[in-house]
Amino acid sequence: MELAHSLLLNEDALAQITEAKRPVFIFEWLRFLDKVLVAANKVDVKEKQKKLVEQLTGLISSAPGPPTRKLLAKNLATLYSIGDTFTVFQTLDKCNDIIKSKDDTPAYLPTKLAAVACVGAFYDKMGRMLGSSFPDTINNLLKALKSAESQGRGEILLSLQKVLSGLGGAAASCHRDIYKNARSLLTDRSMAVRCMVAKCLLELQNEAVFMWTTELENIATLCFKALEGSNYGVRVAVAKLLGTVMATALMPKQAAVMRQNVKRATLEEVLELMATGFLRGGSGFLKSGGEMLKGGGSVSREVRVGVTQAYVVFVTTLGGQWLERNFATFLSHVLDLVSHPRATQTHVEAVYSRRCVSFMLRATLGGLLGEKAQIAAGKEICQAISKQMRAVEAVVNDISGENKAGAADVSASQHVMVCALKELGSLVQSLSATASPLIQEPSIGLLETVTSVLLHPSMAARLAAAWCLRCVAVALPYQLTPLLDRCAERINNLKSSPEAVSGYSFAMAALLGGVHQCPLGIPHSKGKVMSIAEDLLRTAAQNSRLSLQRTQAGWLLLGALMTLGPSLVRYHLPKMLLLWRNVFPRSQKELEAEKARGDSFTWQVTLEGRAGALCAMRSFVAHCPELLTEDVIRRLMTPIECIAMFLLSVPAITKVHGAHLKASAAMVRLRLYDILALLPPKTYEGSFNALLRELVAEFTLTDNSANTTTSLLRSLCHYDDSVLMGSWLQETDHKSIEDQVNFLGSLEHDPSSIYLRVPVGEAIPGPLPLGVSVIDASVALFGVVFPHVSFKHRLQMLDHFAECIKQAKGVRQQAVQLNIFTAVLSALKGLAENKSTLGPEEVRKSALALVMGALDNPNPILRCAAGEALGRMAQVVGEATFIARMAQTSFDKLKSARDVVSRTGHSLALGCLHRYVGGIGSGQHLKTSVSILLALAQDGSSHEVQTWALHSLALIVDSSGPMYRGYVEPTLSLVLTLLLTVPPSHTEVHQCLGRCLGALITTVGPELQGNGATISTIRSSCLVGCAIMQDHSDSLVQAAAISCLQQLHMFAPRHVNLSSLVPCLCVHLCSSHLLLRRAAVACLRQLAQREAAEVCEYAMSLAKRAGDNLNITETGLEGVLFGMLDRETDRKLCSDIHDTLGHMLSSLAVEKLSHWLKLCKDVLAATTAKTENKGRRTRLGEDDKSKPSVAPRWVTRVFAADCLCRIILLCENADKTHFDLAAARDLLVLHLSDLIRMAFMAATDHSNQLRMAGLQALEDIIKKFASVPEPEFPGHVILEQYQANVGAALRPAFSPDTPSDITAKACQVCSTWIGSGVVSDLNDLRRVHNLLVSSLDKVQAGKGSSSQLYSESATTMEKLAVLKAWAEVRLKTLTRSKPAKPLRSGEEDEDEDDLGADVLPPDSLITLVQPELPSLSRLWLAMLRDYALLTLPAEFSSQLPSEGGAFYTPETIDTARLHYRSSWAPVLHAVALWLSSTGFGADEEKEEASSAPSKVPSLPQGSPSTIKTFEESVKDRMHLMLGKETHSRQLWCRAITVFCYCMLRKNNYYAQTLMELLNVLHRLLLTRDPPAVQLQVTAVVQETIRAAQDHLQRRRTSKEEEGEKDSQSIQGEGGDTGELVPGKSLVFAAMELLVFILVRHLPQLNTRVKESPSHVPLRPQRLPEESARLVANTVSILAELPSLCSPAGSMTILPTVLFLITGVLRETALKTSDNSVPLPVSAALQGIKTIITSPLARAESNQTQWTGLVRSSLASVLEYSQPDTDEVSMLTAITLFLLSASSELVGVTVLQKGCMERFKNGLNSSDPGVQARCYQLLLSVFQHSSRALSTPYIHALAPLMVEKLKAVERKRPGTAAELQAVQEGIRVLENLVSMGEEQNRVQLLALLVPTLISYLLGENAISSAPQVSKGLHDFALQNLMRIGPLYPAAFKIVIGAAPELKTRLESAIRANQASSKAKAAARQAQPTVQAAPTIKLKTNFF
Repeated sequence: MELAHSLLLNEDALAQITEAKRPVFIFEWLRFLDKVLVAANKVDVKEKQKKLVEQLTGLISSAPGPPTRKLLAKNLATLYSIGDTFTVFQTLDKCNDIIKSKDDTPAYLPTKLAAVACVGAFYDKMGRMLGSSFPDTINNLLKALKSAESQGRGEILLSLQKVLSGLGGAAASCHRDIYKNARSLLTDRSMAVRCMVAKCLLELQNEAVFMWTTELENIATLCFKALEGSNYGVRVAVAKLLGTVMATALMPKQAAVMRQNVKRATLEEVLELMATGFLRGGSGFLKSGGEMLKGGGSVSREVRVGVTQAYVVFVTTLGGQWLERNFATFLSHVLDLVSHPRATQTHVEAVYSRRCVSFMLRATLGGLLGEKAQIAAGKEICQAISKQMRAVEAVVNDISGENKAGAADVSASQHVMVCALKELGSLVQSLSATASPLIQEPSIGLLETVTSVLLHPSMAARLAAAWCLRCVAVALPYQLTPLLDRCAERINNLKSSPEAVSGYSFAMAALLGGVHQCPLGIPHSKGKVMSIAEDLLRTAAQNSRLSLQRTQAGWLLLGALMTLGPSLVRYHLPKMLLLWRNVFPRSQKELEAEKARGDSFTWQVTLEGRAGALCAMRSFVAHCPELLTEDVIRRLMTPIECIAMFLLSVPAITKVHGAHLKASAAMVRLRLYDILALLPPKTYEGSFNALLRELVAEFTLTDNSANTTTSLLRSLCHYDDSVLMGSWLQETDHKSIEDQVNFLGSLEHDPSSIYLRVPVGEAIPGPLPLGVSVIDASVALFGVVFPHVSFKHRLQMLDHFAECIKQAKGVRQQAVQLNIFTAVLSALKGLAENKSTLGPEEVRKSALALVMGALDNPNPILRCAAGEALGRMAQVVGEATFIARMAQTSFDKLKSARDVVSRTGHSLALGCLHRYVGGIGSGQHLKTSVSILLALAQDGSSHEVQTWALHSLALIVDSSGPMYRGYVEPTLSLVLTLLLTVPPSHTEVHQCLGRCLGALITTVGPELQGNGATISTIRSSCLVGCAIMQDHSDSLVQAAAISCLQQLHMFAPRHVNLSSLVPCLCVHLCSSHLLLRRAAVACLRQLAQREAAEVCEYAMSLAKRAGDNLNITETGLEGVLFGMLDRETDRKLCSDIHDTLGHMLSSLAVEKLSHWLKLCKDVLAATTAKTENKGRRTRLGEDDKSKPSVAPRWVTRVFAADCLCRIILLCENADKTHFDLAAARDLLVLHLSDLIRMAFMAATDHSNQLRMAGLQALEDIIKKFASVPEPEFPGHVILEQYQANVGAALRPAFSPDTPSDITAKACQVCSTWIGSGVVSDLNDLRRVHNLLVSSLDKVQAGKGSSSQLYSESATTMEKLAVLKAWAEVRLKTLTRSKPAKPLRSGEEDEDEDDLGADVLPPDSLITLVQPELPSLSRLWLAMLRDYALLTLPAEFSSQLPSEGGAFYTPETIDTARLHYRSSWAPVLHAVALWLSSTGFGADEEKEEASSAPSKVPSLPQGSPSTIKTFEESVKDRMHLMLGKETHSRQLWCRAITVFCYCMLRKNNYYAQTLMELLNVLHRLLLTRDPPAVQLQVTAVVQETIRAAQDHLQRRRTSKEEEGEKDSQSIQGEGGDTGELVPGKSLVFAAMELLVFILVRHLPQLNTRVKESPSHVPLRPQRLPEESARLVANTVSILAELPSLCSPAGSMTILPTVLFLITGVLRETALKTSDNSVPLPVSAALQGIKTIITSPLARAESNQTQWTGLVRSSLASVLEYSQPDTDEVSMLTAITLFLLSASSELVGVTVLQKGCMERFKNGLNSSDPGVQARCYQLLLSVFQHSSRALSTPYIHALAPLMVEKLKAVERKRPGTAAELQAVQEGIRVLENLVSMGEEQNRVQLLALLVPTLISYLLGENAISSAPQVSKGLHDFALQNLMRIGPLYPAAFKIVIGAAPELKTRLESAIRANQASSKAKAAARQAQPTVQAAPTIKLKTNFF
């Protein structure tokens, strides 16, 4: 392929490759040329132009394929426009000659088409430069057009379109000729040609004035005819033509008007013309007269859909501003359409016309108008409704009957009402909370208007009004409760009107169904619907005129009530079960008796009642699965089984009482099937036989004369088969009108859908007609039941199916077969889901025969279903032989068959087999399948066969995975060949080729990155394939190309050229085709994940290119995506846009901060006044940028506010300087005013969602910027200047009509603001503080004080938010002021002292809280009491108070729990602070006893005694603290720490409570919490132990004063026996908890682990810092525990404590690089010292035990030795034992030996640090007061020391550490000398003095000696000069005995005196060396 990349075609290379590969090579060269010509140097191009033209014109004659000819023409035109134009006419003539040629053979066709393409491209590129040659060219093309076949016609029309576009007005002389020739082709039999004509005429109307003046009516008629029998593509193209021509006729372009005196058409004329098409279709005006009188033939659906789309194009072209001005006219026109008798001849047609009109309104009103204009439009719709309603009321109230035509008007008005109300509902719902002006303005009276329609005589209108009310309630939840109340009141007042009962019950049901969309819900008391429903059912029999309506209404309301979910239904369940039981016969006997009586009317009421009861039951099962206990199911099954029996006798009843009961009976069956499908099949096993008979009769149409078919078939077939079934129409913007080929849904088909959830993607529920619904339900239930049926019955049913198909004929056979197939598919799907098999051989045979028969069915949908069924069968049978047999049948059939039908069916069968069995299961058939399908795909005679074969091939490639790798090359080469040769009009083939290419790319996968020859070829083939598809005219093919490139980018990102892909994607973002926009955004989403910056850059480069008709402006791609969010309604697309913007934001927001903030600001600040509907209408051919822009809608603004929060977070994570004003760059802090402004705008918007987002943003800003200083005003922070903005943003959230969730959020922001410390002046703070005070008053008002709009849990949320906010403010008083409480747990703020002078005076924040504390504390305690009750396990639920708690009601317990869970932690902490400051509320108690709280809500008290003792209430409060389920554990621990401290301080000691506290803490740790929480826990335990110690101490002192010495109570735990009872012992509880912490961080301490056979000893490792702190804390607490015990008790725990402490020492004493001592080690050493020196050890009773303990502890330290152990720590521990427990250790030779051994090792250590520390420790041992201890050590170790010190002379120290070791050694020797007795002193000095003198340097050596060596010399000299005077006699003797020593000493002294300066310096420096040993322990242990 690389050889193709040259300016001239490489003819040598072309000659060398095979014939098959040449077209690809040529295409690749043309692709390269296309890119290079634009960029190349003009001189180079002109040089080679002649040769290039030759090569290119030569290619025209080489029969190029469609993509090649398109590129060829483009390149030739580009070449001439860049280079010389001398030979252009020559080339043009050559092309014209080819076109004129008489050769009509198929082989010559491609050459002709290439010539036509070239002509078009020349004119398109050069236009008027080609001068006067155009008439000939045009005539030539028109002549060719007459004789051309369809492909030629299409290409010529495309060329003519380009000629027109290039010449513009210059070609006016030929316009009429083109028009005359083209218009007749609008009804061409080829759909592709119709599309091309429409596009050509669209181009023509730009200049041809006659088209939209004199010819306007003819154009309209032509378009209507063109729409007959059209496909989707034609409808879109013709609608665009029709709509545009009509718009131009109404508002012509200025230029054309000025040129000719044009008569404008009026709006009425234009609309009248279009209405003709909608109402009469293509039959024209005159012909329709007679038919019209006869009420003749209805308009075909295709025409109606096309005209509907044309209306939308018409309005869109005129623009939003035009629509705004003319909305009233447009609305009345479209509503007239739907009230016209021609549009509503049958019910089905009426429903369809309503769909079309609704589509027109939604597409124009929803898309083109901004929010303000939409509100104005809403007013118009209201007026239209009230006008209609007045007319209806006039007819209804006309008793005289004069108004004969009135009845027809009323029936027509229902359709107007449905459309108007549906649009009004959609409008309000899309506006959401911004619609409030529309609802609130009295002059509009929207609610009154809509409610009035509830009394309309037609049920459809009543339902539409109910639906509209539901939309209002969902958009504005505060309307929900009042609306329900209003309806309930009206239904009670107007009980005697059938319409009122029906209408208001619809409305109530709809409103109840909408509750699930309103997060705040409705008050629980609204369950009074139950009593209304009961009343209706009870009184139904009283008045026969109302029986039916009351019965239906009663059950409808009960069904709606069930949607409120189990928490509410639970209360009504017993009553419901009773109602259900009473409505059905209870036994066979009752059933028989019933049959004997009753007339036609009573039976109708009975049937409706039973259908309603079953419907309510279905609603119950669907919405309250938690209540479906076995007992409830059993009680439901009784009526259900009765009804199943009853159904058998219904045919007899309908026979007797009339066929009009059939509909009601069908409704009963529908409801029965629906509910059974939801229940487990096991529950109705007994009724299977009867049930299956009913189901089979239902869908085989046994008792049904109509040929009704199910609607489920498409949904049961695979989504990927949409290309074969055409179901991709569901994925277009026109889906609501396009995908109605089969069925039309409408609310009146099933009123119960008014309260059900709307399916995803639907705007309004559209239940199908009853006949279809019943069959659907029977098919679905058949699928559920089939897997549970015996094989015998399965066989019977399958045989019966075959028989039914055989018996039926013609259309009926098709219907029966469709239904049976859907049922079989449903059954097979059920089997697969249940993982069961199909059955034995005969069952399989029967099923296979059934399926195989349908593979040859002429109906493509049936063939699809048969293929799918075959695959599913293979899946459930799962046997290789069976699969082989199926595959072989298809192979044989495909080899012999010649007809299209069986070839398509069996090729799909192969694909489906592979799809469901996978590559492994069908591997052996792979080769045969692939070879057959490749052959079929090349069958150019039938494009249908190619499509199906390629589709199956794609399925096989997909499912085979790596197994397909061997077939990739041949398949890829076929795909390329077909892409280059198949005409573009066969779009399905191209779509399937795209699927194949995508599957092949996935198969090769990551290999595509490789550089081998084969991989490079595969990769370039894939890229060529993508390029061909990208250039295709069909949107679906382009979408396939994009997804292929997306996959390529995933596997081989380097090889996908983003610089061409990204601009292409940006162009597609404006496509009119949803699937293409989806594909483009999905691809951008993937690209933005990795390469956001490049993507944005390439998109911007597109904006700079002039002439590109694009909407990318300076805001770049991100601006376009934000704009799309306003227009798009497709969920998947919007979600992808959000993700793409999210990825771009994450990558780019920090670098391009200003840009992104401006983007968010523009979206948020776009006030409706500024940009709404500016701009003129878009003129055709003008730049698209003049499109009216609509202000961003609220959904987009919410997204922008979320982006704002993300930007703040990203900046914080990227670089903290973003919050530093001193660093001046593009930093976030510079945009603070914008941030505040954006948050303010959002927080004060109409839209509730936006208010939430704004408050969240405000909170983030306060948190992040609270501490940022203002550089210009030291001592102030930057946020201070925005106080007013913050206050103003918060104030609206506290207004009475604000929803609870917003007020709750605002409380949180208030507490953040007050506690942030930004505002230093109390008066300024008061503004915000007052908001919280007012909220507190609301909380104190208690339950049920105000009229409730939302559910009780919303009130709970709001109240708890207020209490939490106050608690947070109370906690902030700790950090903002100097704490009054000396908290030990580190609560204080360290920087109090250096806060500026103008900081709040001490405790000033507390002055804000203080006045409220009395009431707050009660509310807080009440809340904690509630929460303690709510966290009880389920089995104690019976103990909860029946009337609820202080802030929750019993019905809302489940939701309330969540609110409590998020609020309790700060409240608990605040209560702790309050209790500690009031001495556990001691001062409060007095008040409380005297005056019961007046304002506080009634608090349920557990105990009957109302006045409690102080101790009891304290205990209660402590239990409240401990009963918490700990979610916010750190805060909880802090609160408890405050408590323990306060207990300690207030002398309140409750041992039992502390015990419980320790148990709770232990439980908390078991839930694996983070170290931070564990640290808090250890702090709490420490406080607890201290409290206990202090308490014990106080008791001892008081007893001593009283003179009781040995009282049991002051001994401590354990008493005389030493027994610690678990559950009663505080020490035991503490031990349990501490051991747990230790073992978690040091598992090695657990002896069981060591003993287990699988244990591998771990090497000790250094603990992480947090763990080290934890272990250290734990060890410190452990060491304190013995002090709480009696002597006997301490002996019980000491073995464990010592074992653990020595264990910690062993495991954590590791060498560190910096010689620092790890925290656990110092804690362990300190702990050993604490224990050994404790007074308990001295008790005589324990002496022997104690001695044993100490000895064994020392032994365990001694026996541990590892290479990386820190010797120093071990020696320190040994020394501690020797010094502190000398008496116990004297004379124990084993230990003595061990210790000496350890010290010897220390002295011999190679590490000078260890040596130095060893000398220090030995010194303390030698100096010990007990000579019995020290003497053996002196005797054993002194000689070794002397030896070591003497050896220094030979090896002087080289480092400071070595020098220090020597100095420490000398110190020990000096001390030994001083300890020695006088008579031994000479001998001792004889050891010391010579050693010191040996360290002195000679006079010559001293100058050159290193620093350390000099240091040793100076040290020795100083010591000698100090020792001499101390022991003069002995010193003289020693010196005298060795003259050489004396001379060395004297010379050293002389040298010292000579250099007196140096000596002075040395004197100053020396003591510092001596005084500070470099190794220091943090704690002094001695």
